Amino acid sequence: MFQERIKKLRQSMERQDLDGILLVGDANRNYLSGFTGDESFSIIGLEKAIFITDSRFTEQAKEQVIGYEVREYKGKIEKFMSKIVKELNIKKLGFEEDIVTFKNYVTYKDSFSCELVPIKGIIEDIRIIKDEEEIVCIKKAAEIADRAFAKILQFVKPGMTEKEVGVELEYWLKKFGASGLSFPSIVASGERSSLPHGQPTDKVIKMGDFLTLDFGCVYNGYCSDMTRTIVMGNATDKMTEIYNVVLEAQETAIKAFKPGSTGAEVDKVARDYIKEKGYGKYFGHGLGHGVGREIHELPGISPNGDIILKPGMIVTNEPGIYIPDFGGVRIEDLILITENGCEVISKTTKKLITI
Repeated sequence: MFQERIKKLRQSMERQDLDGILLVGDANRNYLSGFTGDESFSIIGLEKAIFITDSRFTEQAKEQVIGYEVREYKGKIEKFMSKIVKELNIKKLGFEEDIVTFKNYVTYKDSFSCELVPIKGIIEDIRIIKDEEEIVCIKKAAEIADRAFAKILQFVKPGMTEKEVGVELEYWLKKFGASGLSFPSIVASGERSSLPHGQPTDKVIKMGDFLTLDFGCVYNGYCSDMTRTIVMGNATDKMTEIYNVVLEAQETAIKAFKPGSTGAEVDKVARDYIKEKGYGKYFGHGLGHGVGREIHELPGISPNGDIILKPGMIVTNEPGIYIPDFGGVRIEDLILITENGCEVISKTTKKLITI
């Protein structure tokens, strides 16, 4: 599996006239090596790959990394890598332009006897299509999220704070097997539910509040992402109306997720429905994004999403309506693009839940 990924990378390197790539970011490096740690490096040449780490991770790297020679460095990392660049006879070395800082770029430029070439998308274009093992991991992360949400429904009640709910949610995610959160959980109630990224606060959850929970977890290096909005007590007619508009937009978009469509085309389906119902100005963000080793990956599902959807891509479908001084609703599923359409990975009901 990792050798096949490296093979695809080397084909891309040759097309771009590169004879080496330096990987610093955890997601790309670990995707191509099997390593689960951090603060390590890899240099991949056309014939040989070197994994570089320090004494904290050497034993771990030797157990996990596949297809590389593992080397432990001491002293200045740039000097150590400079020797490897010479050893592999690298003349043009690609580096992750959106990860390597300018300060580190200058250090590498002064140390390496090669041309440094900024790259973007070479590895991400490989990562965008998930293989069977990746799909299994993401489905497991989604299953953990579904189970944790079920526990929250048994736990939450008026009088609790948003922070209390957030802590309980994290507990159950980890209790069910997650290694961590894929992003800081969003727990927003009442008028604060109109904040698409409302972090949990000391606000007390009250009867009559919307409560939006947007959360995910990491399982074996892969992320999940889901959102559900519930009502504490009885929903008013206005709350029910808004909820149903978001739900119908979300369900309509599911039918549009299929190979050959672009992210922009799918986004338009949901966006047009919300506009038709008179709430267009209250839906400001894109419909979704790719999910994998990182919580936000390609492809984008937004008005600017020009990538054609293909089988094996995993994306979110998360329309929302956010009305200041009133509240908001978002409903989000993970979606796997299949040969004939799509599969909804998130299994939690989307019917309006009242507590």
